[in-house]
Amino acid sequence: MKNKRWQGLMVLGMIGALLIFLLAREAGDAPARLSYPEFWQLAEHGKIESVTLGSGDTWQVQFTDGTRAATPNPRATDGKERLLALGIDVREQGEPMPALLLAALALGGALLLLRGGGRGAAGLQKYAAVHADERVPDVTLSDVAISADTMQSMRDLASFLKHPESFIRLGARRPRGVMLYGPPGTGKTLLARALAGEAKTAFFALSGSDFVQVYVGVGASRVRELFRRARKAGGGVIFIDEIDAIGKSRDNGNDERDQTLNALLTEMSGFSGQDGIIVLAATNRLDTLDAALLREGRFDRRIEVGLPDYGERLKILQVHARNKPLAETVKLQDLARRTTLFSGAQLETLLNEAAIRAARREGMQIEPEDMEAAFCAVTVGEERPGKLSEREKRTVAWHEAGHALLTHVMQPEAQLARVTIIPSSRGAAGYSMSVQPDRQLRTRKELMAMISVALGGRAAEEMLLGQDDVTTGAANDLKRAREIASAMAREWAMGKTGDPAADEKDILREAMETARQCLQRYESALQGLAQALLTRETLLEEELRPLLAGIAPEDAAPEA
Repeated sequence: MKNKRWQGLMVLGMIGALLIFLLAREAGDAPARLSYPEFWQLAEHGKIESVTLGSGDTWQVQFTDGTRAATPNPRATDGKERLLALGIDVREQGEPMPALLLAALALGGALLLLRGGGRGAAGLQKYAAVHADERVPDVTLSDVAISADTMQSMRDLASFLKHPESFIRLGARRPRGVMLYGPPGTGKTLLARALAGEAKTAFFALSGSDFVQVYVGVGASRVRELFRRARKAGGGVIFIDEIDAIGKSRDNGNDERDQTLNALLTEMSGFSGQDGIIVLAATNRLDTLDAALLREGRFDRRIEVGLPDYGERLKILQVHARNKPLAETVKLQDLARRTTLFSGAQLETLLNEAAIRAARREGMQIEPEDMEAAFCAVTVGEERPGKLSEREKRTVAWHEAGHALLTHVMQPEAQLARVTIIPSSRGAAGYSMSVQPDRQLRTRKELMAMISVALGGRAAEEMLLGQDDVTTGAANDLKRAREIASAMAREWAMGKTGDPAADEKDILREAMETARQCLQRYESALQGLAQALLTRETLLEEELRPLLAGIAPEDAAPEA
């Protein structure tokens, strides 16, 4: 403590001496003041050699005899032009920092340094500290619902950590790094924690953004500190979430990020299989990562964590429903079928929202109506009744009836679950909700049907209002249709001419014409659907069936 106190007194003394010196110098060197009229009089008589124009309150004047003075800055637009016309050398310069301010900044920096510990460069060590939880997680792989192949890969990693000798005996090399990739919310972080819990080893978790700091070199220091702690703990799972923050392809645009990435690559190359360390990282965009990060010896094993299928969704719902009292009439099987393309995080949010709604009405159990309201809130937002005029309601009714009718006719495997003309909190004036079957592949015929369904609302508006009076309600539908058409033409080679731009237009034109023809063929059913929506505002699956009973769906299912 004495050394630290003496160091502080010495630094403060040096700053004080510097302050006195600068103030004395500034007072002694201060130029004489010259009034503005006197300045121009001397300038016109050739007594001034140069003038330095600044952004401050004064101009600095140099006389022909070598003496200096300062005159008020008039901030006029023609001052420089007049001086040049008189043959005076004109210079421009920013206002110099006053000595008092300079000394104050130096004093503040010294105090900050002393407060940080007075250790010089070591004072930045607190910024390089790694705040990672080293405890063994209480979650294991049995608590995670994922695909069979992903689960097998994770169990292999757990075996590597628990029984490395059996693999080493056969000459197998444990992967140094494992990259978990897939859409957001699919459980990559949970999977990493479960691996550490399964292997009963320490878990070191940080986000990529935790390494990127204002201070150059701090990120690299944190990487080294993280690996040092893992070695000290005798091994474990190091997990870096959102590795994109430091692992994107290097372009010499961010020295701190590049240094951090280099430190990570060096550490991963430096530890051996006997260290008992496995590094996991997570990303949503595998294609953006630097090639050096994915080569052999670094993140050389990649595990896709995709959206769950029906069986996996059911398991996820069952896991999150353990502590929630569900009514006997709530069927998780039906909910799993309806939640195609839901991530694990969305499924958890859905059950949590249902529980909140049950608590809001002071219920003792979660009822089907709570689940239905939660499903709508998660997918399209809260309903906002009474937001449409009568004219708008009629237009929206035809629009949504067009979507519903085309879904029934052109997508026979889809479950038409709900159609409403009640606006939602996310800006939709109404919506038609259908549950699509799980698919790995789509045929051209099925994709064309998807585009026609998306354009069905606009086609129905044209039938009701004419092309000159269609509304902006189809904005999202048109965007979705263009996205599918673009992918068909540019990625999947499903066009007919080979020119992507021309093929995209032809696909949209063909799908729109199909939608118009189908709606015209079943115009009476379209009118019946629209009228029912105007009367009841919301139609559920059992109410839609009789309205569509006389229409046989077309075979738009994928070919076998």
